Amino acid sequence: MEYVKINENGINIVFGITEKKQLKLLHFSKAEFCEDDLCKFGTECKAEDLVRKQQFLDEAFQLVQVSLSGYNRPYEKHGNKHIVTAPGYLLTYAGMEDCVNETGRRLTIFQEDKEVTHVRVETVMQFYNGTSIVRMYSKVINEGDEVQTLEYISSFCYTGIEKEGKSNSDAKMKVRIPYNGWQKEMSIKEYSFGDVGLAQTQPGVYQRTSQVLEVTNTGNWSSKKYLPLGYVANTEAHTSLFWQIEHNGSWHYEISDQNTHFYVCVSGPTEVQSHWFKNLAPGESFESVPVAVGVAGDSFEEAMGELTKYRRLIRRPNKDDENLPVIFNDYMNCLFGDPTTEKELPLIDAAAECGCEYYVIDAGWYAPGEWWDSVGEWQECRERFPNGIKEVTDYIRKKGMVPGVWLELEVMGINCEKAKKAPDDWFFIRHGKRVFDRSRYQLDFRNPAVINHVNEVIDRVVNEYGVGYIKMDYNIEPGIGTEIGAESFGQGMLEHEKAYLAWLDDVFARYPDLVIENCSSGGLRIDYALLSRYSIQSTSDQEDYRNYATIATNAAAGVTPEQAAIWSYPMIQGNKEEVIYNMVNAMLVRIHQSGHLAELPSERTDLVKEGIACYKNIREDIKKALPFLPLDVADNEDLWVCGGLQLENKAYLAVWKREMEGKNNHRRKKAGTDCTETTLSIPLRNLPFAKNGIKVSCIYPEKEPVTFEVRGDVLTVCYEKPVMARLFEVKPL
Repeated sequence: MEYVKINENGINIVFGITEKKQLKLLHFSKAEFCEDDLCKFGTECKAEDLVRKQQFLDEAFQLVQVSLSGYNRPYEKHGNKHIVTAPGYLLTYAGMEDCVNETGRRLTIFQEDKEVTHVRVETVMQFYNGTSIVRMYSKVINEGDEVQTLEYISSFCYTGIEKEGKSNSDAKMKVRIPYNGWQKEMSIKEYSFGDVGLAQTQPGVYQRTSQVLEVTNTGNWSSKKYLPLGYVANTEAHTSLFWQIEHNGSWHYEISDQNTHFYVCVSGPTEVQSHWFKNLAPGESFESVPVAVGVAGDSFEEAMGELTKYRRLIRRPNKDDENLPVIFNDYMNCLFGDPTTEKELPLIDAAAECGCEYYVIDAGWYAPGEWWDSVGEWQECRERFPNGIKEVTDYIRKKGMVPGVWLELEVMGINCEKAKKAPDDWFFIRHGKRVFDRSRYQLDFRNPAVINHVNEVIDRVVNEYGVGYIKMDYNIEPGIGTEIGAESFGQGMLEHEKAYLAWLDDVFARYPDLVIENCSSGGLRIDYALLSRYSIQSTSDQEDYRNYATIATNAAAGVTPEQAAIWSYPMIQGNKEEVIYNMVNAMLVRIHQSGHLAELPSERTDLVKEGIACYKNIREDIKKALPFLPLDVADNEDLWVCGGLQLENKAYLAVWKREMEGKNNHRRKKAGTDCTETTLSIPLRNLPFAKNGIKVSCIYPEKEPVTFEVRGDVLTVCYEKPVMARLFEVKPL
């Protein structure tokens, strides 16, 4: 076998070209390649093992899995595995282009099947200077004379994710599943392979099972159940492999076994999971969704740091992520979608006095009373704003802030008059009927009339209402897709999602300084198809500030800190520690200030002012910093929560304590540290500057009492009250 070895930005990649001219992806890791890791049959290698090794190489290690309808898959697979695909196993190597662009090295790999299906596959691997991540996608082209039906195409496929190290996968492999959900965003759980049904029951023997770990999204809420993210670690080899699916709709990844190894396949929509297929006419092509794949040590913090650097590189340049302005939004634990001029004016005064720089009028400004099922025209409501909404937006600007409004442009309520008059092809259709969800219709952005409608709304709120910020919400799930103009429901969905992205690109081309927040019932569309365009992401609709500490700590799994909007909403009936906790939640990301600021007593208002002033002093660091997780990710059951940001010469650390009714607090004891009901010791030795000693100061709040001490490279805090939080700065001695 001929080897092609690539070492780029700390990623070791090895391709093998067989005697049959087939290309195999043999290695993708931080570790060096060892040929003996490819096939392991115990302590003694027999003659029949060599034969089996060649068989395994022939059957597996494909760079791309491509499945077309009507072709045999002769090698053994079980269940829903996307392996041994046809023509995936038929493809032969046809060449490689290797070049360098402004981003980094770029490989384009060509494979083809000239004998059976007559398709050509091109795989692009774009490296990014400064991070151990490569962005990948594949394009399949029908070069034959007959229509071919594409059922599946992988964006990344790699066999042998467990192969480094001597022990079996049960002992060394860990997988983290990034659960996500309404008010439960960013919940990261770790399992052994055995925990998820992938126990290595026959080590060193030809093992095959029907069990597959499937992490899947079907629909238009891209992160309603999971983040589009995967992470596996090898604790013996001290390596990890991680990936991010950059798609705003249906996606899928799976981990299972094949020929004594474990593999991962990552893709966009599939026929089995998401009702997607695509007919390719002669000469037609299809491109898979892009996937970012990275390598690191067996450290989730390190992996998320690499992703943070990469996400900054692929993101649309914008002033919002450079300046990190403080945003006030009148919704959460405040007006809750019931705005009026009378209610807004004192809030505007209070927000300006506290130092906010944007002021957003959230839902309800366009309709009187209960408005849920009548949305869609987005005209100002004179019952709420007798002199028009521009009176309020002008007042916001007079107070030195940029005004914003809430929109949900992808839907129309079933009682919207415009929806009643619009033709059916404006909307998602299945089985000849409009698709309903929660008394809403889903608009189809492939329709030029729909684009004209939403552009008219954008132009009006920007040019007539004077808006510089839009909170773009999305509160329905239209399911598997639409039948109009597509051969499958899933393809209709995919084409709509691409059209939505193209529309966003056009909006930002017309209004480059307009800030648009990505919101989907909080954090149900956290993906970098959208976040490479949007500058800021709503992380949650979490209404209990104590639970928000988990989301704030784990936010780096989904989004860069300067894009992660966290609510801070002091309660009318709260106390000073509650205000502090609320502020600390948001101060290492983006502040989404809310709450009835005009009704707070002065001592609590002063804490909000102090928090915002402190934030403005450190936000230049936030946009450059990487995640810092000295106690690993947070769990919703934790009594103590700790997380922050790190730079080369300093770090910021938020430490929360929360005693909550009904919580088991079963994770009070953290590995590698000591904690009690009132004290927590935090190891800081992994900070890049800690080896020569550290000093720690509490930077927020400055005057409220807290006890802490530093011994060596360990910070110990003492929180006597049931609910407390503080923000610390760590520097070298």
